[in-house]
Amino acid sequence: MIKVSVLASASGCGKTTVGRELAERLNVRFVELDALVHEPNWTTTPDDALLEILEPIVASDAWVIDGSYSRTFGDLVLTASDTIVWLDLPIRVWLPRLVARSYRRWRTQEELWNGNREELRNLFCGRESLFVWAFRSHFRRRREYPTRLASYNVVRLRTPAEVDQFLRSV
Repeated sequence: MIKVSVLASASGCGKTTVGRELAERLNVRFVELDALVHEPNWTTTPDDALLEILEPIVASDAWVIDGSYSRTFGDLVLTASDTIVWLDLPIRVWLPRLVARSYRRWRTQEELWNGNREELRNLFCGRESLFVWAFRSHFRRRREYPTRLASYNVVRLRTPAEVDQFLRSV
């Protein structure tokens, strides 16, 4: 039995990539919470429906879950985890990744989840901007996570080299 939650300080840190790789190496189920939360046309799955989906997953024997959606689920995923992997990469690492990924997704019209695709207005403009969200999340999570995660078994990875070394060790 192994249950791993993968968190990140910001979008673009590699949470999904690391989560998938970790699940493959451990031969366990991978769950990307964004895929459960974002319904077609960027509508949000209702909280009660999300809990109906997530609770049996969390209760199962083994998984890697990408994200926590603590505002929706509280500490449901974290408390069920054996290990929390926190990708705490610096802005100089995740920002170029986020720009390149977003541009690629927008240019190729790559489907993200449930038919949704990157839209330029959602990347740069307004309160829903991915880039605004990433910067706010980065600073807020760096401030809050050390205290919030203190009672859990956390592996905090701060460089791409640490991420690579961690994955090789699994």
